[in-house]
Amino acid sequence: MRCVLTDEQLLTLLHDDVPFGDLTTELLLTPDPLIKITFEARQEMTVCCTEEAVRLFELCGAKSELLISSGQLATKGAVLLKAEGRTDALFAVWKVTQILVEWASGVASATRALVDAAGSAPVACTRKQTPGTKALSVKAVKAGGGVIHRLGLSESILLFAEHRQYLSETPALILQRLKTQAPEHRRVVEVHDLDDAKCWAKAGAEVLQMDKFSLEEVGECSAFCKENKLPVILAAAGGVNAKNAMDYVTAGANLLVTSAPYHAEPKDVQVTFS
Repeated sequence: MRCVLTDEQLLTLLHDDVPFGDLTTELLLTPDPLIKITFEARQEMTVCCTEEAVRLFELCGAKSELLISSGQLATKGAVLLKAEGRTDALFAVWKVTQILVEWASGVASATRALVDAAGSAPVACTRKQTPGTKALSVKAVKAGGGVIHRLGLSESILLFAEHRQYLSETPALILQRLKTQAPEHRRVVEVHDLDDAKCWAKAGAEVLQMDKFSLEEVGECSAFCKENKLPVILAAAGGVNAKNAMDYVTAGANLLVTSAPYHAEPKDVQVTFS
């Protein structure tokens, strides 16, 4: 996968950690000798952001080697990347890149676990990323085999109850207005109970985002749509995780919407100097 951060953004990450130099390294070590650094997986993981790590080493004058790319599975003990350069450069970049790979690989691995658990149903991660991490979060989700539910508010339609409280038209008229004004977009409606879901399915919604529906409610909604020949995509949202993903799919969900991977525990990467 490509590097999603610009050189300027990578250097900003470094500057945040090393704004005025590395005091300990400067006091104790000479910068001239060339040394080596190796990143190794301490546990099985779906790797992410090794491209960004390699590039940051290069921006600081080191020679680097990418061994396992984002999206690939690394077994315990697998070497992810290597770099060789001046002492001051490698010590400065060390922790920033380690944290980045550990965090992003945690998100990617959690996404992969959900994707594997969901079987044939796509897993779509929401826009509820930690503020400031969108590019990296999106990369991590894609590295784990997931898709993005919404990048933001600008490119997709999602009709909430908060919108509907200010509208006086019938559901059918609201959906027709959306279809007329944005014919290339699917009309997605978030619903909160079965009556709401049935109403908007009959009105012509193309996707129902079922917020915090129980498995039984998902099953009943699926049966209703099939019985009435309503070609609606049912998206289960709220509380979806790797443990219950297949249960939602079995109940009738065509798509799983979640933000769970963003809260995943980082993976463990061992860094060795030589």
